[in-house]
Amino acid sequence: MILNLSGINIYFDQYLNSNSANQASFKNVILLHGFTGSSKDWEEIIPRLSPNYNYYTIDLIGHGNSDSPSDNEFYNTASLIEQLREFAVKITKDKFVLIGYSMGGRAALSYSIKYPGSIAGLILESTTAGIKDEEEKIERIKKDEELAEFIKNHSIEEFIDYWMNLDIFDTQKRFANSKLTVIKNSKINNSKIGLSNSLKGFGAGIMPNYFDELKNLNFKTLLITGDLDEKFILINNEMVNLFPSAKHTSLKNSGHNTHLETPDAFIKTVNNFLNEI
Repeated sequence: MILNLSGINIYFDQYLNSNSANQASFKNVILLHGFTGSSKDWEEIIPRLSPNYNYYTIDLIGHGNSDSPSDNEFYNTASLIEQLREFAVKITKDKFVLIGYSMGGRAALSYSIKYPGSIAGLILESTTAGIKDEEEKIERIKKDEELAEFIKNHSIEEFIDYWMNLDIFDTQKRFANSKLTVIKNSKINNSKIGLSNSLKGFGAGIMPNYFDELKNLNFKTLLITGDLDEKFILINNEMVNLFPSAKHTSLKNSGHNTHLETPDAFIKTVNNFLNEI
């Protein structure tokens, strides 16, 4: 389905509780995918999540079936937050749970900082609150801009091959070739313009540093990392102590994408959280 949000056509899927007579009694969960992903990344996860919720998955701007405008302004933090705000207002007037993976986690956190009163609970999978060191931030922006140019100057297949071979995804190389092919095919449906502009507008470098803002988020928060993802374990070990009410869980034998690599453990962890909201 398509909604026009802030002048951008955004694709979403909805998974409504089967008990339609009591829809008003069900809480809502919005799930946000990572860079190069789409709403389809959650298809095998959602049927196994708590039946007490309605679930909504979004193709973030520049991804999947959503628009990929050439204007970078549509991709920056403020624009992304407002697109999510319009979507949330259209589906519910109540508080909701927000789940985000990696880039989607950064988007979920950015939204939560701007509109904390609309959040019932927050789950951040393999997410950072930004980059604190200014030199490191500048260097990351430079790398993201170089990668954006790489995308422009190569085929989408060449870029996805490059992306999937980054060290952070090494743990996924244990998958069978057939599964890796499915993952690759899902990613090559993205737009080169959309991916390039997503990096320039909302890369980890240009994203605001929110570490000092975490203390203001009073709802329950769950941080999930894979125990093989050393970089994000360190980041989340620092982040968890800055929230008023947060827990950090590290899933065994998993890398950066825990819902893909260890879905059973991810689902169990998320359901335990949802059942406490």
